Order: sequence, then structure tokens, then C-alpha cells
Amino acid sequence: MAGERVSGLSSLLAGVWEFVVGDDWRMAAGVVLALGATALLASAGVAAWWVTPLAVLALLGLSLRRAGGG
Repeated sequence: MAGERVSGLSSLLAGVWEFVVGDDWRMAAGVVLALGATALLASAGVAAWWVTPLAVLALLGLSLRRAGGG
């Protein structure tokens, strides 16, 4: 019984990891960094709404550049 729970939990965690990280760990790390920067700036009282959209645009550009071979 306990072995089945551990196996189910490990399968769930592996699925979540695959969904979040997917094929490119760099993009996942970039999103985490952007969210962290947004949280830090917001906690300091700075209007930080612009950080995440800017990071998404930058990450998209990097992803397209790598996909295009440039």
C-alpha cells in the first residue's frame, strides 16, 4: 500500500516537472527569476507589474533565436 502511494507521488511529481520545465529548463528558470524579481520589487514598494511581461518578451526572443539556429 505505501509503495503504491510513493509510486503515485513520484509519478505525479515527474508529471509536474515535465509540465513546468518541459523541453527547455532555461525558460523555466527565466520565468522563476522573473517572478522572483517581481516579488522582490513589489515587496520593496516598487510598481513591478512591468517585470514579468518584459521577461516573457525577452524569453520568447531568446527561444525563437535558439529555435531559428541564430
